[in-house]
Amino acid sequence: MICCVRLRICLRKKLYEAIRKEGLMVVSKTPLRASFFGGGTDFKDYFTHTKKGYGNVVSTALNMYVYIMVTKRFDDQIRVCYRIQEMVDHVDKIQHNIIREAMKIAGIEKGVDIVYSADIPISTSGVGLASSSAMAVGVLNALFAYKGIQLSPRQLAEYACEIEIGRLHSPIGIQDQFAVAFGGLKRYRFYPNGQVGVQSVICNPVLLALLKKRLMLFFTGMTRLASDILKDQKQNIADRMPVLDQMTDMVDESILALQEGSLDDWGYMLDRAWELKRAMSDKINNPCIEEMYQKGKSAGALGGKILGAGGGGFLLLYVPEEKQEKVQEALQDYRQIEFDFEQEGSRIIFME
Repeated sequence: MICCVRLRICLRKKLYEAIRKEGLMVVSKTPLRASFFGGGTDFKDYFTHTKKGYGNVVSTALNMYVYIMVTKRFDDQIRVCYRIQEMVDHVDKIQHNIIREAMKIAGIEKGVDIVYSADIPISTSGVGLASSSAMAVGVLNALFAYKGIQLSPRQLAEYACEIEIGRLHSPIGIQDQFAVAFGGLKRYRFYPNGQVGVQSVICNPVLLALLKKRLMLFFTGMTRLASDILKDQKQNIADRMPVLDQMTDMVDESILALQEGSLDDWGYMLDRAWELKRAMSDKINNPCIEEMYQKGKSAGALGGKILGAGGGGFLLLYVPEEKQEKVQEALQDYRQIEFDFEQEGSRIIFME
């Protein structure tokens, strides 16, 4: 196993050396994520003031991805392709704010094509899977690799935070950037001094596989501007500190339940976490989401939550296997999404 790891490291070094010499095409692959417990405690307004001493989140990367391709142009123009196509002669003229700021950080100002695609349709409205952070991490990874520089997951996450929060002033926390950069099922702790602790959740693989089998994901059919909801949630933090403290504690409780094999307890905890999350802002829930959630619970789901900021996107439910057919029937008007856990974070998958 050690020899295999060393071989992969050696091959990656050779590939980066080749890019540095020849300026080749690069493609990055960055997973989306599902946050289970602790969402909201990753806001600086919370973890710098709580008596707990930190914010706390447990999340997993998913096998749904954002892809970024960077290639050299024959001229000095910049072409950026996503849901529209931009052709500009200077980095400051790029409308896509994340790509523009990532290019500035990477020190690339002209002569490239950047193409963005994803496994699920992603527009300006959010779906709760950390697509904007996956975009930031993925484009940084690709641009630095294009220059022959390999960044660590922590560097990618920190640069992405600098873009989204420091430069673009998005009212978001800092869990998503780390979740998509590192990948896997991990606990993230956010400390007042700015440090972020990253720890893999160690549990029996059989239990982890069983947990995955009991999770069902449905698209609500609604998208929303996450910034509007998160701005409202952020403004309420000072008045909701006891609620957020409970969310912080639930992270370690959920990990212990998973490690002990108390999976149904884990499911019931999701229900309690969703109740706490709804208390953070009246924009997180709505009648359509509530009806959908109650249909799932009436059919056999023990708990669940809307992923991300709320207001739409994807509904995650914990459902014992024998109840899943009934839940599918109850939610037949909604699209069910098949998914799996992803162990790796953002990575370079192609160089030519």
